[in-house]
Amino acid sequence: MLISTKGQYALQLMVDLAEHNGQGYIPLKEIAARQDISEKYLESIVKVLVKKELLLALRGKGGGYKLKKPVAEYSLLEILTALEGSLSPVSDLEKRRGSLGACKTYPVWKELDRMIQEYFQEKTLLELATPDLAGNDFVI
Repeated sequence: MLISTKGQYALQLMVDLAEHNGQGYIPLKEIAARQDISEKYLESIVKVLVKKELLLALRGKGGGYKLKKPVAEYSLLEILTALEGSLSPVSDLEKRRGSLGACKTYPVWKELDRMIQEYFQEKTLLELATPDLAGNDFVI
């Protein structure tokens, strides 16, 4: 499994919006500057996120982007799959099961796929936006 730059930047953008949640619509120019990502590249990402109904967009003066739902309701899985599609470790996993009925490696790929899906489903945008909530607030 390889997460593309688009997927990685989508998470950064969503974390930025989560950290500035409640401040209204945030201009893409501000997000691009804070994240040091090309505004043009972010435009292609927000277009997908708006289409997938993860973000709200407002054009014109005072416009920008904001989260459509509460921060805690976003799983990393829904954000990543919006940009990446499947996160399966092998292509056409279910198709392989049917065509490779006797394939002894299928259970390994199926279990890895389950683990990936479960991991990203359990991780929320809130955890990334507020790392102290994830138990990272200890001092040694």
